Amino acid sequence: MQPFKPSTIFYTPDSLNDRGIKALQTYVDAKHVEIKQHNRLPAIDGNHFQVKSDVLVLGKLKTLICRESGRSSDFISPSLANGCMGACAYCYVDRNKPVNPITLFTNTEEILGAVEKHVQKQAWPKIPNQTHAKFYTYDIGCNSDISVDAVLSDSVKETVDFFAKHPKAFATFATKFVNPELLTYEPAGKTRIRFSLMPATVSKLVDVRTDAIEKRIAAINDFYQAGYEVHLNFSPVIVYEGWQQDYRELFEKLNQEVHPQVKARMSCEVIFLTHNQWQHEANLAINPKAESLIWTPENQETKRSQFGGINVRYQYQLKAQLVQEFKALQQEIIPWCPIRYIF
Repeated sequence: MQPFKPSTIFYTPDSLNDRGIKALQTYVDAKHVEIKQHNRLPAIDGNHFQVKSDVLVLGKLKTLICRESGRSSDFISPSLANGCMGACAYCYVDRNKPVNPITLFTNTEEILGAVEKHVQKQAWPKIPNQTHAKFYTYDIGCNSDISVDAVLSDSVKETVDFFAKHPKAFATFATKFVNPELLTYEPAGKTRIRFSLMPATVSKLVDVRTDAIEKRIAAINDFYQAGYEVHLNFSPVIVYEGWQQDYRELFEKLNQEVHPQVKARMSCEVIFLTHNQWQHEANLAINPKAESLIWTPENQETKRSQFGGINVRYQYQLKAQLVQEFKALQQEIIPWCPIRYIF
């Protein structure tokens, strides 16, 4: 992984438990600035993407709510962190913030306590569904990349240990990084890592500062051997001239690289690209080559998100055709990797 070396750390006084103090001590050369609220930062120099690699925020998460999901998980747990050092051109987490550095929440025990209270309120045994046949599944990385968070503190290890021992709960997260530290944990088959994949040539344009697709694929077998359940996350699917051939080559590489034992237990999820006017304007100044792929008004339409934002997606009838084309490729080349959901 690319090293994360913030030049400035903002912190709230209530974040300075042992975990918060250790984070400050890890980056002794950074400027340490006390703030009142983790979500109200002072003016920061640098563009939107520079801030993501130069700034770290330490805070205490006070909204300890588990939200319903139903796609990658049954529920979304309270966040261990918010933001990521990656600068993906399409990142949905960035859409409603002028700047979005990594905010590490140091009250991990309270976050896991909220999950414990929530799961104990659920009916048992669970009715099997596509998220898991037995356990209630919690996405622990909906607003961040867990592989990066694990570099910053012991919160990820503590969380993996919590789910490994829990009789009813199961963890999951998607990632675009390969952090070898995670291979030293003991997930006991109770954490599902979903490696996000797309054609490598496109990833180099839009997945800024993340690990290469080849590296992610090479890590699949290792994580399975380390005790993780490994799935794939084809997200976002970006449509351009020749996209089907590029996915054919990606699927063929997976056929070659993934061990038969892993294939027998693997599934995937597929999400076609959505984009955003604010992101588009920011990218024009910073990453215009990416915009030539992801901002294509001739085949996109506006969409109001479930959180009220105005985004763009592929036109409804076109998208229905694209979904069928993707399904056909999957069935032809990697039928061992069934699609859990696609939209």
